Amino acid sequence: MAMSNWNGTASRYSAVASVAFLLSNAAAGAANGGYAALVRQVAPSVVTVLVEERAEGAGQRAVDRATADPQTSDMRTFLGHMLSGPGSSNPVPSAEGSVLASGFIIGADGLIVTNRHVVVGARSVRIKLDDGREVPAQVLGTDATTDIALLRVNAGRLPALQLGSSAKVSVGDPVIAIGNPFGLGRSVTAGILSARARVLEEDPYIDFLQTDAAINLGNSGGPLISTDGAVVGVTTAIISPSGGSVGLGFAIPAETVASVVAELQTHGRVNRGYLGIEVQAMTPALARALLGRDAPAGALITAVEPKGPSAGELLVGDVLLRIGSTPVTFVGLGKITVRQVPGATVDASVMREGMELSIALTIGQLPDPPDNPLQSGGPDTWVPNLELGVANTTTEMRKTLKAQDEGGGLIVTQRRPDGAGALAGLNIGDLITHAGTKRLEDVADLATVRKPSSELPLLLRVVRNGSPGFVAVTGSREQ
Repeated sequence: MAMSNWNGTASRYSAVASVAFLLSNAAAGAANGGYAALVRQVAPSVVTVLVEERAEGAGQRAVDRATADPQTSDMRTFLGHMLSGPGSSNPVPSAEGSVLASGFIIGADGLIVTNRHVVVGARSVRIKLDDGREVPAQVLGTDATTDIALLRVNAGRLPALQLGSSAKVSVGDPVIAIGNPFGLGRSVTAGILSARARVLEEDPYIDFLQTDAAINLGNSGGPLISTDGAVVGVTTAIISPSGGSVGLGFAIPAETVASVVAELQTHGRVNRGYLGIEVQAMTPALARALLGRDAPAGALITAVEPKGPSAGELLVGDVLLRIGSTPVTFVGLGKITVRQVPGATVDASVMREGMELSIALTIGQLPDPPDNPLQSGGPDTWVPNLELGVANTTTEMRKTLKAQDEGGGLIVTQRRPDGAGALAGLNIGDLITHAGTKRLEDVADLATVRKPSSELPLLLRVVRNGSPGFVAVTGSREQ
């Protein structure tokens, strides 16, 4: 977001600073012998993953268009002009449902690791190899908890990388990342291991590696490699206010990847434990109230799934102290739970109404997350008398449109430039919630609306950029 406030002077300063920074990094790398030999050794094992995505609904395409970052769109346009001219061999990412990401070969027989979020819901997956061949890939299994997917291709013997040990790399040691940022083709970035055991809110089960090696859109699923050529992690996420690399990249440790790959290769999935509860962290005040002491311990249960594995055993207001012999903390509970065996019975210790109790819990099976609601939805519906296309919305769509407080509504997906809706100022991505006083819950509520006129305007309530207002549709351009 800060990028949108840059002026020309700041941009020129940033460009000069970036060049100076890159030169200083290059000089440091050259002084240490550089990474050319390492790249020649490992790069042939890094592949591009080409995914034909599940079709998004017309509504989601409208959401994407309405909320697109102008700078990202400008960058894609610029790259398109620069890289897609005559004789260009570098494909630019398509906006029509195809994705280019990264992966790497771990078995000479064609086993390939990438991220689950790259391939989940895909119509088809293909792999572009170092020698230029494109071959279809079979998804052997995926694990939602660690965001790892295991693929297989039939392409003869292939050069493979070894999954090493992230424990052998210390904070401050150099690492390189190889991937396919922005669909430009294979790129190499260098940095150091910045930290370990990072926990991200979206992925509480993984102790991530952090690196300042540049990671961008398209690097997902690529390897993070130590100077001895071993894979120490799989790049998976960045923290960035602008969508580009700011030196905060994260990778799944190789040890985690190795254990998941073994399960996927054997069973096609990883069975993980699940309790079906929600918890909050203990504070000194809560500890005094619930435990009778100042020192916080355990995790306070705030919700129990009515039909979950802990229903009838754990109660809202219980403080979960231990699972087996392992002390529970708010931060560590997720990791403790997923390591349990589904179907097994464990003894748990809870504090309930001032008494510590021992309770036998049966571990459930951690379910996969639901399909991304942003990919739901179907074709739009044409409203002849408004000359607009509209589609139903989901809660997540409305949240993206900053209309999370609206209980429903229809999103404008297309419009005829000289049609009644366009003449009234309606835009693609607008959320129409009411026609007059009638709340719009489904496209059928608007599909047969009467034709508006200057004498009988149609009043529509519209939410744009989070702000609601009324528009009078007359069929002509109002002065």
